[in-house]
Amino acid sequence: MALFRSLADSTRLAIVRRLAAGETRVVDMTAELGLAQSTVSAHLACLRDCGLVSGRPEGRQVFYALSRPELLDLLQAAETLLAATGSAVALCENYGTAARPAGAPAGGVR
Repeated sequence: MALFRSLADSTRLAIVRRLAAGETRVVDMTAELGLAQSTVSAHLACLRDCGLVSGRPEGRQVFYALSRPELLDLLQAAETLLAATGSAVALCENYGTAARPAGAPAGGVR
């Protein structure tokens, strides 16, 4: 489940999608994704700790890349499954993105 939690964050998912195109530096990702350097670095650390991303030092720079190409297969399978289920997952009371009243627990009593 930790794998899916690591990919549940939209910023980490955007970083993974960017790295699917090839290795890159933090400074390049900040410009491409419109995020602060500290934000990109923190999310890369999470992905690195999960073993999904690796860094290759070159001089004073580090080039990041996906360390597990199978991750792309997983993401493609997830996209296929979501396409097949339509909006059922997105509208799910427990897991979807449908708005809940502030402070209301997911799947809780209304």
